Amino acid sequence: MAISRKAIWKTLAATAAVLVATSLSACSSGSIAGDTITEGKLTIGTGNPAYSPWVLNDAPEAGEGFEAAVAYAVAEKLGFEAADVVWVRTTFDEAIAPGAKNFDFNLQQYSITEERKANVDFSSAYYETAQVVVTTESSPAASATSIADLQGYLIGAATGTTSFDAIGSVINPTQAALAFNSNDDAKAALTNGQVDAIVLDLPTALYASCCELTGGKIIGQLPTAAKGDQFGLVLDKGSKLTAAVTKALDDLRADGTLAKLEEKWLTADAGVPVLN
Repeated sequence: MAISRKAIWKTLAATAAVLVATSLSACSSGSIAGDTITEGKLTIGTGNPAYSPWVLNDAPEAGEGFEAAVAYAVAEKLGFEAADVVWVRTTFDEAIAPGAKNFDFNLQQYSITEERKANVDFSSAYYETAQVVVTTESSPAASATSIADLQGYLIGAATGTTSFDAIGSVINPTQAALAFNSNDDAKAALTNGQVDAIVLDLPTALYASCCELTGGKIIGQLPTAAKGDQFGLVLDKGSKLTAAVTKALDDLRADGTLAKLEEKWLTADAGVPVLN
């Protein structure tokens, strides 16, 4: 049976298109994989320990919790299988300090700030949040309903965080803020009466007040300027992966994936009042 010239050209064109697309995909994936710390693997950093609701049960490899799920979604966009993801642990400060990194990117609620950009690269934002003041029913600060009410109390937060910075810049208490090594240490200090209140990001505050602190109570959100804190993925300064990781996040935002993951893993603001 004779085949028309038109049919032959149509078949050749379709085949060429498939080959070009396959070649571009392979080239892109291979290029990215070659720029990672371990070729063919994507090494992701998180906290030690990592907290709910960002990582459930301190097990990021399970992909459960908002940041664990975001990490695997980014990995997939970059062309990596879940089996090719390697997790490492760092302290909060280690990841944003100058110097070579042991990860391709790190996520543990890092607010994007100009000061930190001097030492590391950031992706575009994957989440935006507010800072929240948390106390317990037995604390002297339990009756506070305004920023002015809070100024006479002793307030703490994890060191190096925007939560800690907000104590001085927004609340401006009469007593110097207490810095703790981690959110866990800050919550323990609140429980033990070492501080009257602590500051946490909104999802962490909601989880801590309902599920970790005895008689936990949220006093309210701290007011922000135009936007709240924006969390970004941390990469080594000048990383070859920064553009690709940012594009992966931008695509996940555009296709609705980030919104779905936020809805699944993070609680909404639950009517938490903004303090005046």
